[in-house]
Amino acid sequence: MFGSQSSSVKLVYGVIYVFLAVLAMMTLFPFIHVLSTSLSSSRAIMSGEVFLWPKEITFTSFKNLIEDGQLFNAMKNTLIITVVGTSINLVATIMAAYPLSRKRLKGRNALLMIITFTMLFGGGIIPNYILIKTLGIMNTYWALWLPGLLSTYNFFVMKSFFEGLPSELEESAAIDGANDLFIIWKIILPLSMPIIAALTLFYSVTWWNSYMNVLMYITNSGKLSLMVKLLQMIDTTSQNLLNTNATNGSEGASMQTMVTPEGLRAAAIIISVLPILCVYPFLQKYFVKGVLIGSIKG
Repeated sequence: MFGSQSSSVKLVYGVIYVFLAVLAMMTLFPFIHVLSTSLSSSRAIMSGEVFLWPKEITFTSFKNLIEDGQLFNAMKNTLIITVVGTSINLVATIMAAYPLSRKRLKGRNALLMIITFTMLFGGGIIPNYILIKTLGIMNTYWALWLPGLLSTYNFFVMKSFFEGLPSELEESAAIDGANDLFIIWKIILPLSMPIIAALTLFYSVTWWNSYMNVLMYITNSGKLSLMVKLLQMIDTTSQNLLNTNATNGSEGASMQTMVTPEGLRAAAIIISVLPILCVYPFLQKYFVKGVLIGSIKG
């Protein structure tokens, strides 16, 4: 009897493991395919030979994207946007979530209703553009940071986390004479590292992938983010390479030295996601814990 139950349990676990392995492969397949395409020769790409392993490995696509130095400047701009934007977001989120998580705050319900309203309704692109232009911050990074100062969803996640902390910690500190600033700096924030790490990743990924706002508010080519610059470089480089490759092809040039738009796009995707992939493993432990804890309360 017990042997049959043990066999059933093992069978169930085996099915679960196979199912999870299939899901993992489905998740990894697009990235592996794009990586293989970025490292494969034009001949292999055009002939459809690239699947899960690069064919005739070459770095020509990466070379065409980085050789003029524009990509490094765009990456520096994106790094500035991401680091400063994430820092501002975290400060604003903490400053808003902590007091609104305390029921003793007067007007708390009204403020929460106003914040919730912003999740359902927005001004739209044209009013936002007029506002940014009226403020005189066009073509500056403040045109990106100010409208994205606070994410309502992330605010409620952090507020739920603060509400879940034991109130006795604050009460005992207040009895010892600590004020609110001391309590949040010395007690609340050290206990909130999991949720802070999770929201840091949320905000960082959003800023790193910023595209639409940069396209609307930044006109100086030297200030463009990585995503916008990659798109511009792919468009211009692809057209130039198509013309060059057609000329070289008529002269009998080797397909190994030619570059395809597919290879360029694949290389651009790898360049854009690689920094986030390098950072995520260090935050994964706090990320999972912070999301779970922050989602306990509504």
